[in-house]
Amino acid sequence: MNKHIVYHIPVCPFSQRLEILLELRGLQNAVEFRVVDITKPRDPELLRKTRGTTALPVLETEEGHIIKESLVILRYLDEVLEGPRLRRADPREHAIESMLIAKEGPFTMAGYIYVMNQDRAQKEAHNDKLLSLYRDLNDFLMEHNPDGTFLFEEFGLAEAVFAPVFKRFWFLDYYEGFELPVGPEYARVKKWHAACMAHEATGQVNEEEIVKLYYDYALGAGNGALVEGRSVSSFAFQPEWQSRPMPPRDKYGTSATDVDLGLVDIGAILADANSDQTYAHPTSG
Repeated sequence: MNKHIVYHIPVCPFSQRLEILLELRGLQNAVEFRVVDITKPRDPELLRKTRGTTALPVLETEEGHIIKESLVILRYLDEVLEGPRLRRADPREHAIESMLIAKEGPFTMAGYIYVMNQDRAQKEAHNDKLLSLYRDLNDFLMEHNPDGTFLFEEFGLAEAVFAPVFKRFWFLDYYEGFELPVGPEYARVKKWHAACMAHEATGQVNEEEIVKLYYDYALGAGNGALVEGRSVSSFAFQPEWQSRPMPPRDKYGTSATDVDLGLVDIGAILADANSDQTYAHPTSG
């Protein structure tokens, strides 16, 4: 029996939305996930299917049709898979959750631009921008469910969209020292944020994993691009992230090497160097 196939990047927040949906439905095996190594050129066969586009995730339906854009894929799977829908059935409530979801794009962009910023003098401006977007989310939640935890009475479509982004923003906590202030302007969104982070369906990633894999983003190199002076991306599959040391927090004053990050084995480097030296200067017999 054919399955839906999702081509995706490891720890991608947009792919995690789909994983959350499957977790909530108890249908973890209903979709086949195929990992794409973004540190290497795209597979020509995948490019053929996507008509040359490289953005991920991409869904290939059971019939072989290609569907792009994570929110489109999320809504599609929500409709076609068995089980109760994430989206609200009531048209007015669905409109409300859709308005909240529409705020995700600028919110996500602000966080990624913030972590990729390399100018220490611009740090405060990026921090203020993100805080203003958190206040906007707070206002929205106060308008539509001031005393609740989620947007409605339970974890739903809006939460599946935002929770992976909240998880990725661990990189802001680590590399920028970001935190939400105490006060009424943030109280409601902090409650929502905490509930999304703690929900059992959102545990596909953890903070250590995000911090290690997104180190190159903190140095301004996204999507598998190499940092100057480095030969291995922090998004490389090997060595596995669990075996690597934690990166330095100081993104503005420090740029760790491949060896510092545990991306290459110093012993192997020395062995290769010695081998090259032996080859260049063989010992006479």
